[in-house]
Amino acid sequence: MLLIEEKYKSIAKLLLSSGTCPRCVLRFCCVGSSAPYRLPYKIFHKVQSAGYEFQDFVFSVSLPPQLLVREHSAWLQAQEEMRRQDRLLEKADIIQLKEAYKWIIHPMISEELGVQAVSKSLFEVGVVFCHQDTDEDCHFLVTVCKDCFKPTKNKQSVFTRMAVVKALDKITDDDFVTHFPWPPSTPKTTCQVIDIQCNHASVFVAGRYNKYSRTLPQTPWVIDGERKMESSVEELITEQLMTVFQADSFNFSSSGREDVDVRTLGRGRPFAIELVNPHRVRVTEQVMKDLQQKINGTDKIKVRDLQIVTREALAHMKEGEEEKTKCYSALIWTEKTIRKEDVEFLNDIKELKILQKTPLRVLHRRPLASRPRIIHTMKSEYMDEHHFRLYLKTQAGTYIKEFAHGDFGRTVPNIGSMMKTTADILELDVESVDVDWPPALED
Repeated sequence: MLLIEEKYKSIAKLLLSSGTCPRCVLRFCCVGSSAPYRLPYKIFHKVQSAGYEFQDFVFSVSLPPQLLVREHSAWLQAQEEMRRQDRLLEKADIIQLKEAYKWIIHPMISEELGVQAVSKSLFEVGVVFCHQDTDEDCHFLVTVCKDCFKPTKNKQSVFTRMAVVKALDKITDDDFVTHFPWPPSTPKTTCQVIDIQCNHASVFVAGRYNKYSRTLPQTPWVIDGERKMESSVEELITEQLMTVFQADSFNFSSSGREDVDVRTLGRGRPFAIELVNPHRVRVTEQVMKDLQQKINGTDKIKVRDLQIVTREALAHMKEGEEEKTKCYSALIWTEKTIRKEDVEFLNDIKELKILQKTPLRVLHRRPLASRPRIIHTMKSEYMDEHHFRLYLKTQAGTYIKEFAHGDFGRTVPNIGSMMKTTADILELDVESVDVDWPPALED
């Protein structure tokens, strides 16, 4: 009792006589130092066996929501005891149960793992408790606040912590005491740990890739559950990254995308990969260089400037995406016979405004819309009576194939309409994606 102030001693006696655990007695008596709460617990075995790299940790705990009901009951009794002394005990004055538990567990984990518990960390250890014997303690609240307990798809029970908190705010003291008399029944079993989770914040890797194959999609190509290509740009890059970082999963994004039969040349297309819950995070620049070399062990793709970036830096890849420009090289076929002078007029066209409806070939995955786009410049290179090469600089997001053949009049104007013939693209290459990100690295 030496730790408890004189004014709280009557509360301590009241709670102890009801079977309240000693540490909860300390909480209601507003004992704010951590030392009295501590006891050993072996959660660190889970952390050690998970195999993460980390320099500190943040601890989270999920407690059974019925504890809120029992705590409210104890608070009402403690409050009444303080009123007899003409004093107040606000609920906010009580030491939070989660805080007290962290005082117990933090020193143990810190000592065993040799790292400190902090308020913010990239590595989180989470513990989930349940107590089946008292599950029904909060069921009476439904009669008071039906709107607080609405079933959701992602929750197994309607009695979530937030729902119980809302109901306790609405119920009157008299109604609460009627439905949940003091002291509550003494549990015959202790809370059980049903899950211990370890999770590290994502690591983000960026770079630029070149694609040299005309039979390689950017992402896995699956139609009606059937895979159409044996690999993809995404898989060729992430396979090596997943191995090194030992991540659970990944999310791939890029500055636009090319069709399976389109090459990406020049300095390549910027991309970023989020590596979810990585176990290995202490990766040096040399390791990243070795990773890049392994990825480049194929003739289908090459990556450059491979580096770790921050989540915030990813915004640079998407900033003003439609205002960016891209350059292309297209081998175009024409139905009618052409001469060199028949394509030279294209060289003089600047800032051509076109209107493109969503192409038929992508309508299954993109909404129907009409999008204005700009062809900034064009340069033609005559090859023979039915072929010429066209170099274009366009607004990002322009559908180049449709600009050539018109997509049954869905893109206007188009190469075919301007040359008064049927035209189509036989080969298309992305020559440059004019996004200055990520920063270039020395070779």
